[in-house]
Amino acid sequence: MENQSELVFVLQGLNDSLTNRQIYFSFALLSYLFTIFVNLTLVVVVCLEKSLHEPIYIFLCNLCINGIWGASTFYPKLLHDLLADAHVITYVGCLTQIFSIYSYVFVEFTSLTAMAYDRYLAICQPLQYHTLMTTRRVAQLLLLTWSLSLLEISVGITMTARLPLCGRHIPRLFCTNWEVVKLSCHDTTVNNIYGFVLTVLHVSQTVLILVSYTHLVRAALRLQSNRKKFIQTCLPHLITLLVFTSSLVFDIMYSRYRGEVGGSLQTLHNMLAAEFLVVPPLINPIIYGINLHQIRSRILQNLSFKPESLKPQP
Repeated sequence: MENQSELVFVLQGLNDSLTNRQIYFSFALLSYLFTIFVNLTLVVVVCLEKSLHEPIYIFLCNLCINGIWGASTFYPKLLHDLLADAHVITYVGCLTQIFSIYSYVFVEFTSLTAMAYDRYLAICQPLQYHTLMTTRRVAQLLLLTWSLSLLEISVGITMTARLPLCGRHIPRLFCTNWEVVKLSCHDTTVNNIYGFVLTVLHVSQTVLILVSYTHLVRAALRLQSNRKKFIQTCLPHLITLLVFTSSLVFDIMYSRYRGEVGGSLQTLHNMLAAEFLVVPPLINPIIYGINLHQIRSRILQNLSFKPESLKPQP
């Protein structure tokens, strides 16, 4: 078996004609540029406006930074492959792509959990909110979000890198840990167990978010002020969670149970399976920008529209 560091994988997700791939390239490039633009706009607005230096906006800023990271791990390679004759990636490049994509996914889950905790304190314990959600606590949650996520994928990548591989064909637009592990010549039980543990962990995070929202809905129904706060800050968060998890579930279901189709239909299916890398980073800042009064007002002001009064909201 050849030296794995010299192994080159063949990505089989693009089976269309060059003409069609050029059309896909145009849409992908526009989508990537717009994703970067809307996320950077929201990050800059939050950073420059002191009245937005509240925990909810800081967490949102972190979500947008992760969105930029996620999009940048996927689009550049896709744009290159759409115009290239050979769709290949080196072994090291494949592992690097896996690390980048999975770190984006894990950070997204953990960020949404931290945001749910923040909203729970703001609505269910408003009198203690500023005492509990201090600047130090926000920094600790952000550090935990990134360090835990990077640790999770680092362990997984290390386990995958130790596997001897007997294949080189990956039927996707990008590398995934599952597809690389399937190419192994040896037993992958340990890798499968670790993957199951991570799945349970992040499913538990989703359940924790949903449980917190049962308390938030009850609090919103009791008081009119809570109801308004819920609609403005919690509803966008809930939509973000549903979009991200549904996109991820679609990708998982597709990778496990995809059928034998070819040509344009296969390419379309493969691109739809990458929805979790395309849709959430694109729509998250739009959802929050539309629903959060402070951010919407600041953006309109920068665009020379008449701004509304800015009042920080926990």
